[in-house]
Amino acid sequence: MRTIMAAKTLHDSSLSFSRRYFHWKKKSEDEEDDDQEILNFSHLHFSEESSEKENHEELRIPVVPAETAVIPPKKHSLMSVSKLRSALTVFGKSHRSHRPVLGRRVMGTLFGYRRGHVHLAFQDEPKSAPAFLIELATPTSVLVREMASGLVRIALETEKKAEKKGLKLLEEPLWRTYCNGKKCGFAMKRECGGEEWKVLKALEAISMGAGVLPASDDGVGAEGELMYMRAKFERVAGSKDSEAFYMMNPDGSGGPELSIYLLRV
Repeated sequence: MRTIMAAKTLHDSSLSFSRRYFHWKKKSEDEEDDDQEILNFSHLHFSEESSEKENHEELRIPVVPAETAVIPPKKHSLMSVSKLRSALTVFGKSHRSHRPVLGRRVMGTLFGYRRGHVHLAFQDEPKSAPAFLIELATPTSVLVREMASGLVRIALETEKKAEKKGLKLLEEPLWRTYCNGKKCGFAMKRECGGEEWKVLKALEAISMGAGVLPASDDGVGAEGELMYMRAKFERVAGSKDSEAFYMMNPDGSGGPELSIYLLRV
């Protein structure tokens, strides 16, 4: 009869069981050193990976998605627009401030070719630019006959319209003309060009008088000689819609021979 002897201890029983089913080899000293090196290398490799991971986490920069990113307005573009507006405003003010103005006493000149139309100009001074320059539909020869007969009254009327609000009376572009009560067509505002400046420069030294300017080198043109009448006028502003210009006699006696009225009706 086979006798089964109990193991002395629990450790012996477990050891005998593991030996029965597993083949254990006794490790040599060299193998133990290799295991130790593998353990040390693994530990070192793990330490290096963890340090690199920490470095990557420290250098990581958050990126905002394109659809949620808010692009601020360009400050330089806004500044350029504001500078442009301010420059235009300053330019407009300076342009208005350099417009010729008229005082109480002005220089008035009527001139035109004998077979042409009359031009009327008012200047603050003989050398200044005309603040009011129009071309009348009245022929020069007709105006000369009217003035030879006695007193002359020229009335210029313009319409008052809502779209022309803020426009000064002397800046009106179109006028109805009346000479001694008779309708004489329309007068139109003109810019002072080369021909007009040439006439005003030639009459710069004349304070009062009437006559004919010398012909140019080309001789007298098809419109005949250039006739003129020049004198000082007293300006009276009744309101923003009415002004009057009275020719002043040099001796101060008698009434004005020529009166010009501007009305906005």
